Amino acid sequence: MIPFTRPTIGDEEVAAVARVLRSVWITTGPKVAELEVALADYLGGGVGVRLFNSGTSALEAALLAHDIGPGDEVIVPAMSFVATANVVVRVGARPVFVDVDLVSRNLAVEAVAAAVTPSTKAVIPVHFAGRAVEMAPIHALAERHGLLVLEDAAQAIGTEYQGRRIGSSGNPVCFSFHPNKNITTIEGGALACSDPAVLKRVERIRFHGIERDDEGLISVSEWGGKMNLPDVGAALGLVQLPRLVDFNQRRRELALRYLEKLPRHPALVLPEDVPGHSWHMFCVCLDAESIGMSRGQVIDWFRQRGVGLGIHYPAMHLFPLYRRYGYREGDFPNAERIGAQTLTLPLFPTLTDEEQQQVCNLFHELLEEGGRG
Repeated sequence: MIPFTRPTIGDEEVAAVARVLRSVWITTGPKVAELEVALADYLGGGVGVRLFNSGTSALEAALLAHDIGPGDEVIVPAMSFVATANVVVRVGARPVFVDVDLVSRNLAVEAVAAAVTPSTKAVIPVHFAGRAVEMAPIHALAERHGLLVLEDAAQAIGTEYQGRRIGSSGNPVCFSFHPNKNITTIEGGALACSDPAVLKRVERIRFHGIERDDEGLISVSEWGGKMNLPDVGAALGLVQLPRLVDFNQRRRELALRYLEKLPRHPALVLPEDVPGHSWHMFCVCLDAESIGMSRGQVIDWFRQRGVGLGIHYPAMHLFPLYRRYGYREGDFPNAERIGAQTLTLPLFPTLTDEEQQQVCNLFHELLEEGGRG
């Protein structure tokens, strides 16, 4: 079975984790500190980095560190992994959804501008599947309205925008290192930011709100969670990070081959390549009904032929949690079409050309030769 994703773990990663397990310190410690410095150097822009046990925790901590809470509104795209909106609910604020572009799956400044109210305090652009949001107009809008720009770059480690790596801008940017991401720390995430006060505060928030004085005595001045990353995960990340450029180059090669070899068909909407894309995922929209199938039948058809497909993602505003805020079908047509038709194709550095060709051949068979037969 060819899966839609697979982490790239080799002997060096295994050995690094084993060394930590054999040491006297396996939770948050020197490896976390080392990876924070390495990530800051990689991103550039003079930012600092703080590691978390997930990208979700990093997003939550960033909102808390900027005092986002009850009575506040935060603008988010209706198409993302649900964590993007869940963290807004978690801190007591209200998520305000906006639609996305059908091909890029990213929000645009026009949608954000239309959603701004006196209660709006922040916007969370999501760099979907590794494609950068057009950030310059977002920043200009945010400056006019005094909004926090918190970038959800869970899928965008290594993505570039206008020649700079996402995460180097100085405003808070959050990454994920889940096993399906371009590099992994098993579970894990990071926040990059240039504001020392914010970095200090998220340090407290990620570990019970604790601060220590010179004698090692603790004090707690605000709520904090248990969001720290263990050294075991950081050790894995320290091996993965130097390989990221090569990983992303292979992803790009595979994505360009998909764009070349997949069929052009009215039922199929393909993504597009842009400069700086890190190609975390290769997601298409397939109008299965137009070829006499359901999406579930298509997925099963591929599975029977040895290929696993993913679904990234359902439209968030249609989940029961967010319907309670008054959202309904028809509110965001592009997000809803993506949610109903999306399929994620296999894409990971160790996917072979032959395996990828098998995927492409099956799409030709399905769309051009009547795959149901």
